[in-house]
Amino acid sequence: MASPGRLVLARMRRDRSAVVGAAAIVGLCAIAAFAPWIAPYDYAAQPDIVGLQYRPPSSAFLFGTDQFSRDVFTRVLYGARVSLSVALLSVALAITVGTAFGAISGFLGGRVDSGMMRVNDALLSIPRILILIAVLSLWGRVTIPFLVLLLGLTGWFGVSRLVRGQVLATREQEFVLAARALGARRRRVLLRHVIPNVLSPVIVAATLGVGHVVVLEAGLSYLGIGVPQPRASWGNIIQDGAGHIATYWWIAFFPGMAIVLTVMAFNILGDALRDALDPRQVDGR
Repeated sequence: MASPGRLVLARMRRDRSAVVGAAAIVGLCAIAAFAPWIAPYDYAAQPDIVGLQYRPPSSAFLFGTDQFSRDVFTRVLYGARVSLSVALLSVALAITVGTAFGAISGFLGGRVDSGMMRVNDALLSIPRILILIAVLSLWGRVTIPFLVLLLGLTGWFGVSRLVRGQVLATREQEFVLAARALGARRRRVLLRHVIPNVLSPVIVAATLGVGHVVVLEAGLSYLGIGVPQPRASWGNIIQDGAGHIATYWWIAFFPGMAIVLTVMAFNILGDALRDALDPRQVDGR
């Protein structure tokens, strides 16, 4: 009998959209990882700020140049490196914190669960974007690690509620009750029996969350409170061309398309994972 992991992979392979989404994500990650070797120039290089500014796309500059004569193609490649790393790391942090919080709350139950959920409700009542803008505006110059930390620590609230609901249902299952009857400690029951069985929706939420954070980081960088210049991020590249979108369209167009394609790829993969991880799926149908 095939393992659950192999069944999920088999379902994913039969889903063309899942294959396309996964291939696009692998390609984007490869581009981000090898950007220093693929890019023809340095992301901050200004070869001729007068003679080479606002050059349209050509064989010398595939995506054209900006107002500082910087190569937009190079900056989009390095922007993928920054935007994807920020999104992936912050989502990993949010998923870890949210899973731990929700699992502890749901497993312990009673007053502990009630108190932890009231804290969670209070945090959910504050719009995330307002927290980010307020903190980043007051902080001043932002570093990438700080941005990852801030995005991660403001993105776990919904995940914790999702995990709590799954844990409340799982802790009453027969295999959990059997482990308790055999004398397993609560910590072991939680880590070895409960959490592994509630990870399916968490994986889907993480995949969909990456696309959301890519857009969120791009918006913050566009406003000038995210990734600082001259470091390349898709958001601050779009900001470079925002004032000249009608005449020098290429500066904002190419990073904008990169954001659209990235978000679509993660959303497609997330939808495919949700279907593949659905226990009601019947193989061979």
